[in-house]
Amino acid sequence: MANQKFRISSIGRYLFRHHLPMETETTVFILVSVLDIIMTWILIRSGGFVESNPVANYFLLRWGKNGLVGFKFCAVLVVCLATQLIAIRRIQLARLILLGGTVVVTVVVIYSLSLYLKAGHGPQLNIL
Repeated sequence: MANQKFRISSIGRYLFRHHLPMETETTVFILVSVLDIIMTWILIRSGGFVESNPVANYFLLRWGKNGLVGFKFCAVLVVCLATQLIAIRRIQLARLILLGGTVVVTVVVIYSLSLYLKAGHGPQLNIL
């Protein structure tokens, strides 16, 4: 037990005394995740769209917008914390996991945007 306590406190000291590994990659992942939350909410508010993730939909139905946003931010937090902890020993693996997550969320954002535009909600261009 004492050895485990030492390891946890050593990790904490490491994280707070040094720059976090993969700061740029983590920031990009968080930014794309925020875009996902925004696009999800825009689609739901525009009508005719529902949250396709059953767990996220549960939070949406139970607690509304705050529940959905809270769930999605918790998921982002878990990914960020996990990759930072993995990066202490295996930075390349952590970078790969974070990059994969960023690609997946980016695809979801692009798909959501395409759904929104196909539904006729895009910007109106008045030519002449």
